[in-house]
Order: sequence, then C-alpha cells, then structure tokens
Amino acid sequence: MDTRKQDPANAFAYLREGVLERLVKAQELLPQGLRLLFVEGYRPPSLQRECFEEYAGQLRAAQPDWSAEQAHSAASRYVSPPDIAGAAVDLTLADADGRELDLGTRMNADPEESAGACYTDAPGISEEARANRGLLGSVLTAAGLVNYPTEWWHWSYGDRYWALNTGAAAALYGPKEIGSHS
Repeated sequence: MDTRKQDPANAFAYLREGVLERLVKAQELLPQGLRLLFVEGYRPPSLQRECFEEYAGQLRAAQPDWSAEQAHSAASRYVSPPDIAGAAVDLTLADADGRELDLGTRMNADPEESAGACYTDAPGISEEARANRGLLGSVLTAAGLVNYPTEWWHWSYGDRYWALNTGAAAALYGPKEIGSHS
C-alpha cells in the first residue's frame, strides 16, 4: 500500500468487498517478484465532486470559449464524474521491494501534462511501459475489473462504468459516504 493519497481518516484505504476480492485474485495472477501497489480506493462523493469541479475549472480557464458541456466532457476524460464513481481503485505495479515499475507516466498525470500518455493505450510510450501496462491490464481484466481508458491506473468493479462495459443490467455499487447505509 502506498500512502500518497492518504487522508486523515484513512478512508483512501477502503474498498468495496467485490473490488478487494478481485484484487487478491489479480495479485495471484502476477509473476513471482511483482505485486500490485494500491494507491487509492474510496473517495467520498464530496471529494469526488471537488476533484471533478477543480479540473473542469482548470479546463474552462484554459479554454474560455468552451461551453459547460464541453468542459464537462473534457473533465470526464481524467476525473470520473461524481454520479459514475463508486467502486474504483487506483493502482500500479511494483517489484518485490515496493519500487514502482515504469508505466509511462506518473500516476494521476492528466492528459494535458502527459500529452495523452496517461491514456491506457497511448502511443509513444516505451516498450517497457507498454509491457507493464499490458501485464497490469491482463491480470486485472482476468480478475473481472475494467479500466477507465484515459487513466491506465484506474480500475473498477461494480460501478456504472463497469456495468456499461460488461453489459451488466445495473451497477452493483454507487457513490456512498462512509457510514451511510445507501
């Protein structure tokens, strides 16, 4: 576990049970000497809204001629809209000593900063980074998670994005405040 996204209540470390079960399975599928490096799980809906609006605001400032819809759509490339979030995890690969492997960009690099290299299938990344993304993707997909294709590190199970990509009739999970019963 990496603590770069740690919050005072340690909420970042919470995961939906279905996500955790699939991460354990994915870890078992990795070659010996490699491991998943968990960075962030739970993000309260209020924080998700704040992250989304902050990025949308940055885009509106850079593109003042954009409509609200254009800014929302562009922001959605990098930050899940608050109504879609609910069962995701941000992670990467590490060696046995916990050193991150090269996946082409830093985790949480936005499309502008990385010139699009944050996209899972981005061209122009090194062969090593491409191979590492391929390995990460193969074990997580085999375990039942789906990738948000504009963020190589963002995977989910059971949320609305997962339901759309898998053809499930409905999401299993939605946004939830810790301690709420909905």
